[in-house]
Amino acid sequence: MSSLFFQISGLFYTALIMFIYFGKKKLNTLENRIYIALVVDVMITLLVDMASVYVAIIDKGNFLVNPLCKLYLVMIVSWIMLFTYYVFLISSKRNEGHVTIQDDSNYHYFMKVFFIFLCCFMIATLIIWIVPLYVYSDGKLMYTYGPGATISYSVAGVCILFWIINVFMNYRRMGSKKYLPVFAFIVLATIAIIIQSTWPNILLVTSVSAFITCLTFFTIENPDIKMIEQLNLAKEQAEKANRAKTDFLSNMSHEIRTPLNAIVGFSQALMEEDIPAQSKEEVSDILMSSNNLLEIVNGILDISKIEANKLEIVNTEYDSYRLMKDIQSLINARIGDKPLELRTYIDSSMPPVLYGDYVRIKQIIINLLTNAVKYTQKGFIEFKVDTVIQGEICRLIISVEDTGIGIKQEDISKLFQKFERFELEKNITTEGTGLGLAITKSLVELMNGKIVVQSVYGKGSKFTVAIDQRIIPKTKEELEIAPEEEEDNFVAANSKVLIVDDNKINLKVASRLLKDYLVTIELASSGQECIDKILDGNHYDLILLDDMMPKMTGTQTLQHLKNIIGFQTPVIALTANAITGMKEKYIKDGFNDYLAKPIDRKDLHNILKKYLKESNEPKTPQEEPTSPTLTRDISYLKENGFDVDHGIELLNDLETYEMTLNDFLEESKTRIPKMEEYKSVGDMSNYAILAHAMKSDAKYLGLNSLAELSYQHEMAGKENRVEFVNDNYQQLIEELNQKLAIIKEYLKK
Repeated sequence: MSSLFFQISGLFYTALIMFIYFGKKKLNTLENRIYIALVVDVMITLLVDMASVYVAIIDKGNFLVNPLCKLYLVMIVSWIMLFTYYVFLISSKRNEGHVTIQDDSNYHYFMKVFFIFLCCFMIATLIIWIVPLYVYSDGKLMYTYGPGATISYSVAGVCILFWIINVFMNYRRMGSKKYLPVFAFIVLATIAIIIQSTWPNILLVTSVSAFITCLTFFTIENPDIKMIEQLNLAKEQAEKANRAKTDFLSNMSHEIRTPLNAIVGFSQALMEEDIPAQSKEEVSDILMSSNNLLEIVNGILDISKIEANKLEIVNTEYDSYRLMKDIQSLINARIGDKPLELRTYIDSSMPPVLYGDYVRIKQIIINLLTNAVKYTQKGFIEFKVDTVIQGEICRLIISVEDTGIGIKQEDISKLFQKFERFELEKNITTEGTGLGLAITKSLVELMNGKIVVQSVYGKGSKFTVAIDQRIIPKTKEELEIAPEEEEDNFVAANSKVLIVDDNKINLKVASRLLKDYLVTIELASSGQECIDKILDGNHYDLILLDDMMPKMTGTQTLQHLKNIIGFQTPVIALTANAITGMKEKYIKDGFNDYLAKPIDRKDLHNILKKYLKESNEPKTPQEEPTSPTLTRDISYLKENGFDVDHGIELLNDLETYEMTLNDFLEESKTRIPKMEEYKSVGDMSNYAILAHAMKSDAKYLGLNSLAELSYQHEMAGKENRVEFVNDNYQQLIEELNQKLAIIKEYLKK
């Protein structure tokens, strides 16, 4: 039948769209839900339209003709109102983020509006079924007329008017893609009315609605869910890899920094000794190279903090002129013998006392000036500080200009990227990792400042930084400058301290270091023992709590302690987890402070002064070790790779060091079988705890190679890398047994 040609065509491409649409995953948005209703509705409408036309033409007197025609009008009204609701949804301000069922406020708002549309549809349906509808059919031509048809046309007219108003009011928000089906329907419906008025046997209304429904399919923002899942997985893996990289850099930098600090310290001490001139020059080279390496390590630590959002701005009052003078002195030293003129201009109107993070400002300026020194072989470097004062705010405008190699215009946009260096073939001998400017930009932005660069390739560069600082109405004489730290005689004889650690050596070391402060010391070897002591009514002024313990970690122990009514004792995290960001993590977990192992006496002193009350009892000086402890020849240990000097520095004296050697020997008798057992059953969690304890002991004794191997096994245990543990366990035990044999031989003497 030729009058059904367009309906059959519409049925075909609607079925095709349904097959594509329902054949893949979709975003769970309200827009998609409405479209599902639209495409199902138009499919039913097409089928009802074809059935009503077929029955009316074949048998006009059939009792099904009138109900089928009324059902067709109801379905047309249903589609029109659904599409009207769809237009309202996509043009609403509340749909900017694509409403989902999880979005409670917006979702409920649109469902309330949908309920209003549903009520209007039910009223229109009821009226269409009640009022008369007439059907004309001559066997070739068929159409409906009467009140029922008029009602459906009126509803359609009101809805189309609503579309036009919504599109006109919201076209900027919707975009051309979204309102294309609306305009297409208006145009096609007009054409369909003209055609049907001329050739009544051509039925186009349902076909137009089917075409618009198919066209709408291409305007819905419905990306490939499988691809999204793959992208999310790739993103998670990339973020995990980035975190692993950041942790590795942080750990590596920390491990390098520990021996590096000793190199710098001993080199500085040697420079003050009466040594031959040639040796002094060589020590100077060691010191310079060590400082360069330390600068690189500090840069990696800074960038890892920045990536982990752990870098904080610490604002204090500072002497602005003294800061600039210190920077000038440092850069003059770095220029050394280079034929460079350092030109310095400091604005005389700069307030003498400012409030901000002077350490980071100094770092920014030093980074810029150091870069200028590196890449300028002759000419000048100009360091200039101007100020703009507005009320209580002083804007520091810091510029560093040089006559160096300059930067190509195409490279300027990449200048502040991490690990980025240019023209390596020309600058291969210039030290650096490409982190300095990336760190500088991050620091400037953390202080809400701006940095710009101007450069002419081959002639030089100019960096300008603008940072706001608060003005403090003081003179530099009134500024309280922190005095240089001096060793005091702080004691806390009336205080009681509990040390909690599963490692006996750590307990002894901490006890020995606390002994000088005359505090009363109690020991606990587990988190549960610590909790039991508190529940038994024991009161302590301070608790030093190790974190990595078996059965119950220090963090878990702390949570139990905080649930005890009346518990107010300060708790310090005592741990070897000394990597970047750990202090912030432990404080976030509820600890009052953080003390890294091996314990630094200066850090311990500051902790005790902060949390304990000083007593008036005089601090008696420590007696020098008696002669019996000096009968052994420590050179034997040094010859066999023991860093005895570092161990004595940590443990205070040789007597304590030798006691710790003996304890380490005894502890290993039970530690090795336990490690073997945990390895055999695959209990990597407890294996990591024992490796962690061995690392801590080895550091106290200056067993650097054993400490490094233990650290590797600790990390492998934490990450459940069973294969690594099995493959490298023998190497660890051989290193341990070798050191134990040396200790046994030494203690026999």
